[in-house]
Amino acid sequence: MTSPPLTSNIQTPRRRVLIVSPHFPPTNAPDAQRVRTMLPYLAELGWEAEVLAVDPDHVEHPRDEILAQLLPDGVRVTRTGALPTRYTRKVGLGNLGLRSLPFLQRAGDRLLSQRPVDLVFFSTTIFPVMILGRRWQRKFNVPYVLDFQDPWLGGFYQTQAQGRPPGGRLKYTLDKALAQLLEPRALERVSHLISVSPDYPQRLQQRYPHLTAQDCTVLPFGAPESDYHRLPSLGIGQRIFNPQDGNHHWVYVGRGGADMATALHGLFYALRQERDRHPQDWETLRIHFVGTSYAQGDRAEKTIAPIAEQYGLADMVTEHPHRIPYFEAQQVLIESQGILMIGSDDPRYSASKLYPAILARRPLLAIFPQQSLVVEILRQVKAGQVVIFDPGMKPAQLYPHMAPQLRSLRQQHHPPSTDWSAFAPYSAQAMTQKLCACFDRVVDSSHSQPPACTPLPRPRGSQFSRPVGHA
Repeated sequence: MTSPPLTSNIQTPRRRVLIVSPHFPPTNAPDAQRVRTMLPYLAELGWEAEVLAVDPDHVEHPRDEILAQLLPDGVRVTRTGALPTRYTRKVGLGNLGLRSLPFLQRAGDRLLSQRPVDLVFFSTTIFPVMILGRRWQRKFNVPYVLDFQDPWLGGFYQTQAQGRPPGGRLKYTLDKALAQLLEPRALERVSHLISVSPDYPQRLQQRYPHLTAQDCTVLPFGAPESDYHRLPSLGIGQRIFNPQDGNHHWVYVGRGGADMATALHGLFYALRQERDRHPQDWETLRIHFVGTSYAQGDRAEKTIAPIAEQYGLADMVTEHPHRIPYFEAQQVLIESQGILMIGSDDPRYSASKLYPAILARRPLLAIFPQQSLVVEILRQVKAGQVVIFDPGMKPAQLYPHMAPQLRSLRQQHHPPSTDWSAFAPYSAQAMTQKLCACFDRVVDSSHSQPPACTPLPRPRGSQFSRPVGHA
């Protein structure tokens, strides 16, 4: 598949953006993906980028040197320090945002005083650093845009009934208390919000009356097509399974968590029922859940294998909680016979792993709530099968919908008939064009009125309420 050509004829960048992304290659973290995939297209769209990041030695995420090697030439990256965790964890402080905040502030102050910048763009889930936008707007009169890839305040795990949040209940409670303090400051002078989910801006508008629908743009991550073009030349091998062992391998690559309970129980209940009825059809199936925990070392917990064990599927299901290098994860997808996508009970969850799964061109089954953007995109581009659930549904209720799709996935031996023309608007190139349109309007409007950015075309038949200014 090829994306439409860039519409800009600009040869020399005319505007400068400072991108704040604490996680940046070689750090291998999901929230760096938007920045990494947009960088190759910025100059052609009239923007020169400089990245402000935290040195990977201070980040508790694995490193992937290939990610750094494939960054476009000429991108200026300033890396800062952070308070070392060997000291801060003694007082219960592991949050990278708090550990790096004074270092990023000092570096940003220096950069903004040395070189003129038209816009500051925060693209990260390290939310505390977003308060620097307010400081720099007041000190240097530069507008800033915030990219909400997850909710900062008011996440899924608000009650004990919703399970144990990552890091534990105490850490989650402290993080939300901090969010309650800092989020209003970060949004006080924000020029525009980017969000991967339609729900986030709606909730923020309810909390902050000064925000309007025109101040927000829903923009999922762009599909990393160039990564799949490069992959064959990298000679990457994967260590998760042996594709030549005679078994039929399905894979899921992405985080786990208690919020995925409905989909997982429905999946494993249906597999157990099907195997009990037709054991010969399922005896060679092996399912691998990869990279389900963001924690490192002994702190990485299995959240999926214990559920599989409840259904007697320990011989079929294997969980690898540690994250693996980015391109190895793509190789895992490509060498599988089927890809699973597991949805959250929180319909706001917009899985960034959707696009790599589609680009792998393997049979695909997604299990998501009806309200999820994933369901709409998959149906529009015809890239796989979908099982829809309502959060809290019992496994037996899901079985009539799940079983036929599992049988179909087991019997499918050819790539899906993806409509690549329908997929084109979701490419990294197309998404970057839309993001730069927002940047341009923010700068043009920074001294007049709130910008109205070019919207992302919504899939036909959308179930979401549509804010003003979004198709």
